[in-house]
Amino acid sequence: MNLRQVNSQELSYLYDGVDKLMQGLPHLRYTKWIQRALAILVRLSGEEDALERLDWKILSASLQDMEKGFYAFHPYRHIRKVTVFGSARTEVDRPEYQLALDFARCMTAQKFMVMTGAGGGIMQAANAGAGAENSFGLNIQLPFEQRANPYIAGDEKLIYFKYFFTRKLFLLKESDAIALFPGGFGTQDEAFECLTLTQTGKFGPAPIVMLDKPGGDYWQEWNAYIEKQLLRRGLISPDDTSLYTITDSVEVACQTITNFYRVYHSSRYVNDLLVIRLKSDLSEGEVDRLNQKFGDILTQGKIEKSQALPQEAGDDTQNLPRLTLHFNQRDLGRLYQLIDTINQMGTGTALEHPEQK
Repeated sequence: MNLRQVNSQELSYLYDGVDKLMQGLPHLRYTKWIQRALAILVRLSGEEDALERLDWKILSASLQDMEKGFYAFHPYRHIRKVTVFGSARTEVDRPEYQLALDFARCMTAQKFMVMTGAGGGIMQAANAGAGAENSFGLNIQLPFEQRANPYIAGDEKLIYFKYFFTRKLFLLKESDAIALFPGGFGTQDEAFECLTLTQTGKFGPAPIVMLDKPGGDYWQEWNAYIEKQLLRRGLISPDDTSLYTITDSVEVACQTITNFYRVYHSSRYVNDLLVIRLKSDLSEGEVDRLNQKFGDILTQGKIEKSQALPQEAGDDTQNLPRLTLHFNQRDLGRLYQLIDTINQMGTGTALEHPEQK
């Protein structure tokens, strides 16, 4: 018997073990996905020529990172959260520091929690403004000491990640809004990644606000570059500027975020159908106006009112009214304009706590 036959036998035993494991756990809610994940691990274990020791270390450490994140966020899954990005070098006496602190206080007053990278500067200001009770800190393990700021240090909602990519995954996955303050390369990276993922439909829909001190030009100069080098060259769509809001006012930033969820609640795809959940129902006339204004982003049919689809059975939002549409999945700026128009309709008072998911 050669080595390949031995490996094939061992692989067969692994598959049999997975099948027996799943048969012994018949009542799991997400059996299909658990089975798929286990099957991937089994297949990888049979590819000894393809995966090396480092590959397995990356895989296992990534899973450990995600395990920590899943457990930490689960108790707070129904509370909306805003992620704050900005420079770790901003001093306490800088106006940008006070701006971030005031913004965090404003958002927690609206029942949002605040997430940061747990460092100093803008991150420290945001955790200070929110307080430990309403804060998450997503720190990174580095060879040299990486201390968390004193406003989140020691809290159970301070999570240490091995990898930047798993850390960033949770900063976006768990976020219902993004707030960007002036910063260096890291902040610019986060700004462009948030916009890229939003533009391609991999994040959101969720509001993105860019804040500067009163009279500051950090984001205005950034936006001038976007318009000159990207928009004028046709490298982005004119509607892509609807994906973000630039302001030097804490009040405007907070209102932009809360207004985004005035009537709009959340959305998901059911096959190729985009389902938009609403906090209050729209009239037939309002839906007609949406079709007249946004028919250009549909691949077929019309925007229609709906109740929860069969695929959404058991969903926490199944009692909310819905709109369904065949969105072209390309014009995300126009989709944000659609959400903005929806938020100007309806009553916005259907739920006792509209800030909750």
